[in-house]
Amino acid sequence: MKRIFIVSYDITDDKRRHKVAQTLKAYGTRIQYSVWRCELAPMARIDLEAALAHIIQHREDQILFIDLRRIGGRADTCIEALGKKYLPNDRGPRIV
Repeated sequence: MKRIFIVSYDITDDKRRHKVAQTLKAYGTRIQYSVWRCELAPMARIDLEAALAHIIQHREDQILFIDLRRIGGRADTCIEALGKKYLPNDRGPRIV
């Protein structure tokens, strides 16, 4: 069963960024410059992640997979990162 993902990336190098975009072109449609909508079967997601993992620098780059079909939970629990860890912004009160 296919699921819909929003795939977004923050890639620091132009060549890697271009390769990531070219790879995503085979799996989905571009929504914004670095945001894609992908309908992925489970094996297609694994294939896509493996292909992207070979392109990026894991300490510098980040690719987010946002699962739009996951039921329950909060939005930040639906985001999985490949590369740099995803840290949701805490918009709560701050004591200075």
